[in-house]
Amino acid sequence: MTDSTPANMIKRPVMMKTIDANHEGQRIDNFLMAEFRVLPKSRIYQMLRKGEVRVNKGRIKPTYRLNKGDIVRLPPVLLPKTETVIISEAEKQHILHCMIEETPDFIAINKASGDAVHAGSEIKAGVIEWLRAAKPECSFLELVHRLDRDTSGILLIAKNRKALLALQQAEIEKHYTLLVKGALKSSPLRVDLALDTEHRDAQRERHVTPDPNGKPSTTIFTELKRFSTMSLLDAELITGRTHQIRVHSAASGFPIIGDPRYGDTAMNREAKSYGIDRLFLHASLLKFTLNGADYTISAPLPKALNTVLSSLK
Repeated sequence: MTDSTPANMIKRPVMMKTIDANHEGQRIDNFLMAEFRVLPKSRIYQMLRKGEVRVNKGRIKPTYRLNKGDIVRLPPVLLPKTETVIISEAEKQHILHCMIEETPDFIAINKASGDAVHAGSEIKAGVIEWLRAAKPECSFLELVHRLDRDTSGILLIAKNRKALLALQQAEIEKHYTLLVKGALKSSPLRVDLALDTEHRDAQRERHVTPDPNGKPSTTIFTELKRFSTMSLLDAELITGRTHQIRVHSAASGFPIIGDPRYGDTAMNREAKSYGIDRLFLHASLLKFTLNGADYTISAPLPKALNTVLSSLK
């Protein structure tokens, strides 16, 4: 009997997994989506509907919440062959150097501009993969939120599921530092502008646009320092939409310097003479409460951006 598995696929055998504290309380459908990331949701729910997935030898509904000690049967599935990604020692050391705070519940990273937060279609590995490789003693590491690849600054990673859920539901005060063209008409300036975050441009890249029928979005901009043709601002995120600060600033007449998608092309060319070769947007401050403790985490501007500010008049 010959193996009929396609050459570009691999058959994963039946697996039995015992639930630990990191997955306690998680819905079985969400657990399966994380376990089989490349499978469509329809296949996940088909597994549950047909009884291919069992917990403690019994059928369960998609809403079933896992208990510590549950034994989950994962069915045999065909999965696309994937390239094994080797995380280099340099990448491990880089991400460890970026760590600015660690507690039993979370790690705070001062992400560099250009670092992707996770692997993607054209990115083999990012911050979360590097960190998992650098800290194998941590059995659970998950992103609490995300930053654009070109944005630098504070990124939170949860070290257990309880902390992940608590931080995702917490009221986190988020501040960003940005350099923009022109100046605010008044400071502080509150921008309430609904955004369409699902629009794709001709290259199929996400391009967020103002849309009265979009998701309500609010940013508060405050002037920190004014230069001849630019201003340094603080932006407080009241909501957290994709590209929110970049679109709100551009739509309000003060686009971010170095923004290739929503910025001012002529101004970006001029800014290169000052040494600005990246998006001048930095996640600088987070404030939140977790397990009764108050945290204030700050990340100073990268040296290159501070050098730019010193050269401006």
